[in-house]
Amino acid sequence: MATPGEATPQQAHDALASGTSALIDVRETWEWDEQRIPGAVLIPLAEIPQRLAEIPDDRDVYVHCRLGGRSSRAVDFLREHGRPRAINVVGGLEAWQEAGLPTEG
Repeated sequence: MATPGEATPQQAHDALASGTSALIDVRETWEWDEQRIPGAVLIPLAEIPQRLAEIPDDRDVYVHCRLGGRSSRAVDFLREHGRPRAINVVGGLEAWQEAGLPTEG
């Protein structure tokens, strides 16, 4: 169950399908190369501070990693730096797959 500032994979998927939000993948490049969520933008966690300008501040931004730990840290950082609409995808890519949602790679 998601809490405020968090979303289930299904909630994130539905928001992305509506075309009104963005999805940021904070995993490493090698993880992205193995498998990714269609429509996601790769910005590894360590690069978030330098690439902050690439992250929208005018819409919901869903953030995911493999299990949810790195994305939670990224969401905390984003919220502290003017991105109050950053939302952690609970359970990350693994929960996304368990929900039967599409991946590629």
